[in-house]
Amino acid sequence: MTEPATPKRTLTSQELSWILYDVANSAFALTVVTTVMPIFFSSVAEADGLTPQRATALWGYTNSVASVVLAVSAPVLGTLADYPGNKRRMFIGFFAVGLLMCVLFSTIGLGQWRYAMALSVLAFIGYAGANLFYDAFLPDVVQGDDPSRLDTISTYGYAWGYIGSILPFGVALVFILNPDLVGGTLNATRLSFIITAVWWAGFTIPMLRNVRQTHTIAPAPNPLRSTGRRLMGTLRHVRDNRNVLIFLLAYFFYIDGVGTIYKMAAIYGAEIGLEQSSLITAILVVQIVAFPFALLFGWLSAKVGPKTMLLVGICIYFVIVSIGFFIPVLPAGQQVPAFWGMAMLVGSAQGGIQALSRSFFGSLIPPERAGEFYGIYNIFGKFAAILGPLLLAIMADLTGASRYGVLSIAVLFFIGGVLLLFVRRDEPAVGVHTS
Repeated sequence: MTEPATPKRTLTSQELSWILYDVANSAFALTVVTTVMPIFFSSVAEADGLTPQRATALWGYTNSVASVVLAVSAPVLGTLADYPGNKRRMFIGFFAVGLLMCVLFSTIGLGQWRYAMALSVLAFIGYAGANLFYDAFLPDVVQGDDPSRLDTISTYGYAWGYIGSILPFGVALVFILNPDLVGGTLNATRLSFIITAVWWAGFTIPMLRNVRQTHTIAPAPNPLRSTGRRLMGTLRHVRDNRNVLIFLLAYFFYIDGVGTIYKMAAIYGAEIGLEQSSLITAILVVQIVAFPFALLFGWLSAKVGPKTMLLVGICIYFVIVSIGFFIPVLPAGQQVPAFWGMAMLVGSAQGGIQALSRSFFGSLIPPERAGEFYGIYNIFGKFAAILGPLLLAIMADLTGASRYGVLSIAVLFFIGGVLLLFVRRDEPAVGVHTS
């Protein structure tokens, strides 16, 4: 007798809609966080007489300020999100802020770097805040107790996000590389932000229609007071749960390196003299390479375990950091190929390490407290996102050469990798109260 197909191999409507939001927000990540906006910001700042090094530093400060704001607010926001219906409402609010700022990017003029910084801070807060609640929806959309299913859906999100973001970015790239089609480079850049906003909004619709919060805690008469008590209790239990605490510390260090490379690569490449077309094309290749490798990381994690694959990703980033450190001192003819090599390696590891970090943490925590715990997860992620860009900014200001900040990134990967060795997935969080 033939056994029926295993249901878990078929994506549910909630899982598919959740994955599609990664497709939606990845357009913002690629255009605004990684490529067009950093390069555009550099040209905006230089139009007001600032040096390329100063532009790099200001962009680092912009990222750091946004990360501080979200890191401070994330645990409270995440704790509030666990009450019925709050996760969806808070997701919509932050998404709307990020989307509006993305549209307003199209109003930035050359020399208006202060205005660009202000919009960018708000945009990053909206984008990252929406992602906090999006991540916290993962235990809601993945039903059952199989942790490998969390890995699978999480890697699907990153994988399809990478390949999906290529479409709007590719359209924008046509205008950026052929600015005469729309009356100049400034218009082409502004149009890229509008295209990104439309894509982001369109692919968010399934998430808004189909994804619901299934794991909640009981409503409280005074949610704010109860939130404070719950948050303090959870922080104590995080301290008492060895695996959760060690994983968060490891994540703090290695994701700092990942985020710094992700946010600063384009403007760093511009600083060392790479052409805009080379920068954008290389980062486009990253998206293409990341698609199969994110899926590969998910598949291999089912064979050898997610922790092993996280360590593999960290090792790849050691190589990336080494290449990044030496690129500025290479002969001019070798800098572009080296940057391309670094881009290919980033594509091979970036999606996998982010997706498996998200699902690995999800398997350690109680699902009904996902918002609360992912709020704490975001504390570590966002404070980590402060350190790397800030170090690069300080080193750029002090030495006039951003490459020396890369050395600190290597140390962060090393510390994160060592700490990760001591985490066990079969010891989930215990002793968490529900009120």
